[in-house]
Amino acid sequence: MHPQTPYEITTLTGQSRPLPRPVMLPEEIPPGVGWVTLPGGVRTLAYTQQPTALAPQPVAAQPVPRWAKTTALLAPTIGGGVAAAGVGLSYAAPGLIAMSHALWATVALIAAGAIALPVLLGACRRGGKAGPPHVTQNITATGLFGKATGTINHR
Repeated sequence: MHPQTPYEITTLTGQSRPLPRPVMLPEEIPPGVGWVTLPGGVRTLAYTQQPTALAPQPVAAQPVPRWAKTTALLAPTIGGGVAAAGVGLSYAAPGLIAMSHALWATVALIAAGAIALPVLLGACRRGGKAGPPHVTQNITATGLFGKATGTINHR
């Protein structure tokens, strides 16, 4: 049997009928295979000798393509650049964290200013008076087709 493909050999029990087996002519049996009798008395085909490994064929040396040389030369350069960037970021991390905190503080200040500015401007215009402004309007007209005149007072 070939050492790399182990097969489990089973025999038929007396309860089942044996299946008819195809008959192989001696010319059809490949070299290295022969009839063997198993310990249970069953005759079967099996490898009778170890298959010989084929000798490796010598491979002719081929020149290395130009793109492979270029890629091989660029790989350490790119790797070194990535490593240098990682080291630089590790040194810059505390400063980047401080800048992000400052940015968030600036955003909060702008948002607070956008809310507080209209409130302060409204309070300054009213002169400290509470409540909404009152608008009064007086309109007068003489005759049926006379010209109307009016005044508007903001208080």
